[in-house]
Amino acid sequence: MEKYFGHFSTIVKHKYYVAIECFKLGLYWQGITHDLSKFNLIEFIESAEYFQGDGTPITKIKKEKGFSEAWLHHKGFNKHHWEYWTDFYEGTPKAIKIPDKYIKEMACDMVAASKTYLKEKFCKEAPLQYFDTHIDKCLMLDSDKQRMREILVAIKTLM
Repeated sequence: MEKYFGHFSTIVKHKYYVAIECFKLGLYWQGITHDLSKFNLIEFIESAEYFQGDGTPITKIKKEKGFSEAWLHHKGFNKHHWEYWTDFYEGTPKAIKIPDKYIKEMACDMVAASKTYLKEKFCKEAPLQYFDTHIDKCLMLDSDKQRMREILVAIKTLM
């Protein structure tokens, strides 16, 4: 039961941090509704079972099972993930242009995840460093990657 409470409190903390960052950018509705799907049983139960408190349980689930039902559900219901904006046709992946409001929410999500998981080790450079380290793994249009980076730099100055 401890994992379930820990996971629940992590979601709430993360949503709080996202709301703060989204409100700074005028994304009030997105700040309020961000990640509501994490309370769906498909996402909540699997993620709670793998909860460790210092990072997303999705990584641990994928490492053990090779895939995550929680992640498949989450990325399919949340437009602030670049994976939502990808498609495959005849085995070829294709990135689709991400609307600016979702790139902004994605940046807010990255800041909030850094605050949530790094805790007292958080510094305002952490989200941008994370993005720069993982940018090559993102199937996003170059223009969207550039916009994401610009927004992360702008958020850093607001902290």
